[in-house]
Amino acid sequence: MHKPDVSIAPEDPRQLEVRRLIDLSDAYMQALYPPDSNHLAAVETLAVPGTVFLVARRGGDVLGSIAFRRIAPDHAEMKRMFVRADARGHGLGRRLLDALEDAARSRQIVRISLETGIRQPEAIGLYRAAGYRECPPFGGYAPDPLSLFMTKRL
Repeated sequence: MHKPDVSIAPEDPRQLEVRRLIDLSDAYMQALYPPDSNHLAAVETLAVPGTVFLVARRGGDVLGSIAFRRIAPDHAEMKRMFVRADARGHGLGRRLLDALEDAARSRQIVRISLETGIRQPEAIGLYRAAGYRECPPFGGYAPDPLSLFMTKRL
């Protein structure tokens, strides 16, 4: 039987099934890092105008998400990159990242920065392979031994 293709599109993060994915993401991060090292964007923050929240679905099934919010007119911060455990290992993270960068370019954003945790080697590898490089803390972030800050010019 053929599985339906995965679609990636902007959606409202307040939808019940999307909130469930965000809850999975929160639980995953809370298992890896103490509260002071978790920089999780709340659903309400992800729903404000100017924030782009993309959802990957197969059929009606929510598989992953990624978002960005502007931190300057031409600079955005990536937030909420997450792929369900049972959907990992098939390139979905890279597809989400590519879709996010395309959405950013269409809005005249020329730089994307992110904060990720050092206990997530797969995510760090993905970001490095996509051209992200380490940078100092940005925005309101303070140095944290459990955080890695990265940026990319589009």
